[in-house]
Amino acid sequence: MRGAGGRRSGPQVPDGLPVQLGSQRRDDPPGTERCEMCQTVLDERHGHLVDLDQRSIACACRACYLLFTHEGAAGGRYKAVPERICHDPGRPLDGADWNELQIPVAMAFFFFNSALGRVVAGYPSPGGVTECELDLEAWDRLAAEYPLLGELAPDTEAIFVHKDEVFLIPIDMCYSLVGELRMYWQGFDGGAEAREALASFLAGLRRRAVALERRALEMEER
Repeated sequence: MRGAGGRRSGPQVPDGLPVQLGSQRRDDPPGTERCEMCQTVLDERHGHLVDLDQRSIACACRACYLLFTHEGAAGGRYKAVPERICHDPGRPLDGADWNELQIPVAMAFFFFNSALGRVVAGYPSPGGVTECELDLEAWDRLAAEYPLLGELAPDTEAIFVHKDEVFLIPIDMCYSLVGELRMYWQGFDGGAEAREALASFLAGLRRRAVALERRALEMEER
């Protein structure tokens, strides 16, 4: 998994935020990653699964990934992380609405944790993911006002906000970003390398994101 080493369990992030795990055999060359399900060696581009029992994210080969795209597979324990990235360029986030959420930074991500039955908010910090209190009533109001927020799939997708930009992205991308920023972080504001990593991440989102209206039209045409 991107940003993960060998198979090990680290400290749990507060309140059930997913923790990335990797899989590697003792005799594997450094950097080798294996499917958590069948132990097949993975290439650079592979799928991810959310393990709802362990509240973790696991790497998976394409065949195993596709098995868990069906609702209720493996008794519902595992969910495939979707690969879509969406935005709604016609509805940038209003500053007053962002302030209503009372998030202390200009960048954060939000996902629905089905074990807790509510939306959880977090943001990158020198120590990894920092969870913050979220006004759930304010979130519900914004979700009704901003269609992109209502598209959020439980456990596997996140709403990523940076200033007035809002994206719907795979949950694993949030944790990859957190790991990368933690690696580069220097000083109070992160430093030049962390800012460069964030700029590259945002550029990739802007390049890959599909407008919400266009995605809805594509789904209707199918």
